[in-house]
Amino acid sequence: MEVDGEQILQRKHSHYHNLDEAFMVRNEVYKGQQYSQIYYARLHLLRTVLHSLLPHWKSHIPVRNILGLEEGKECILVGTVFKDMKLKPCILDEYAKERSVIPVVKPHNFMHPDDHLILEDESGRVKLEGATLFPSVYVTGVVVAFHGKESGAGSFLVQDILEAGLPPQIEKPLKLGDDKYVVFVAGLSVGNSTSNPLQFQLLVDHITGHLGDENEQRIAAEIVHVVIAGNSLEFAKGQFNGQNSGSNDQSKLSEPFRELDVLLTQIAAGVSLDIMPGPNDPANFYLPQQPLNRCLFPGSSVYNTFRPCTNPHSFELDSVRFLGTSGQNIDDLGKYSEAKDKLEFLERTLRWRHLAPSAPNTLGCYPFPDRDPFVIESCPHVYFVGNQDTHESRLIKGPEGQMTQLITIPKFCETGVAVVLNLRNLESHALSFGTQFSL
Repeated sequence: MEVDGEQILQRKHSHYHNLDEAFMVRNEVYKGQQYSQIYYARLHLLRTVLHSLLPHWKSHIPVRNILGLEEGKECILVGTVFKDMKLKPCILDEYAKERSVIPVVKPHNFMHPDDHLILEDESGRVKLEGATLFPSVYVTGVVVAFHGKESGAGSFLVQDILEAGLPPQIEKPLKLGDDKYVVFVAGLSVGNSTSNPLQFQLLVDHITGHLGDENEQRIAAEIVHVVIAGNSLEFAKGQFNGQNSGSNDQSKLSEPFRELDVLLTQIAAGVSLDIMPGPNDPANFYLPQQPLNRCLFPGSSVYNTFRPCTNPHSFELDSVRFLGTSGQNIDDLGKYSEAKDKLEFLERTLRWRHLAPSAPNTLGCYPFPDRDPFVIESCPHVYFVGNQDTHESRLIKGPEGQMTQLITIPKFCETGVAVVLNLRNLESHALSFGTQFSL
């Protein structure tokens, strides 16, 4: 069905504000610094938060550092958790495995019953024990307060635990009026042999209003923003073997860029678009990943609605604050801790007030000399993570009235599913595109 192009472009407007400045690596100078500084910065920031909560938690218990522990006397310790894991990969072991003839099966999770927690601060470290302590919940890098006392064996017997909790939240508008929609999609994997170009084209046609009946076109006209949460491109590993590429190889390498640019140009012509890098995209490996170069998208970059963004990515849309990643932080938590679902991992990072607590221990990040950009100082209204297996959502609430909608975005290449969020009520639903026909 032919749709009037003028009608498609008559979309509702929204006020957009990019908040990625904290994740930009602009004037950083690497001088051989180690990662201890980012841990110090994290401990300083989050310890200040925890100390502000202690009077409302257990004001009668003294706060001590680890070196000041006295046997049998109750106190509160605030420090950084280190998780001693029996199955955690070691680079020397990995090298030995590569030299071995016997193939090695890599586990998807490195948890072991003998894992235990150690607390560190500037003065020292102490082993944590206690029936209220569950090592499977935590990862190295989390800053927590523990109430307990030193046992005769030299460990700290934990009786109670205090986490930073949800950070303060800017006030959300009481009424946003009419429906406005934000579309999230991740894992397009253009260039993958299993990707289906027709599915992506159907998604583009839906967003631009060229698909469906009048009612669906009306809803499409209410889409005000699109977020692509990483892994938009994928290349065969054999294409990057360190050898000079011939003309044919270079042509194959540029094909996914051209295909993706053509489709993104169609979206950017009618609606604002944020594209985040992911682990498979041509961007830096470590977090925070910097925006994809605009020269990779000559067609899309003509439009001011096309915005390459960082990963993690934060922005405001009509005073609704969004925060999200392409999935590396949550996937890494899944390797070194356990939860009933991915949404529980998202909730933990918010209550720990840290986007990527396992960085830099098991997740690559830039060695910032004087700050930790992953500390969450303002609670988002929407917290999303891309490249997951399924779409799930959950609303969580904080003690000061904070309300955050948690959303997982599935890999579009594998599922054909995008996620649509209504700005008016922050409810989301899956949008599925199938290309199989039955006779």
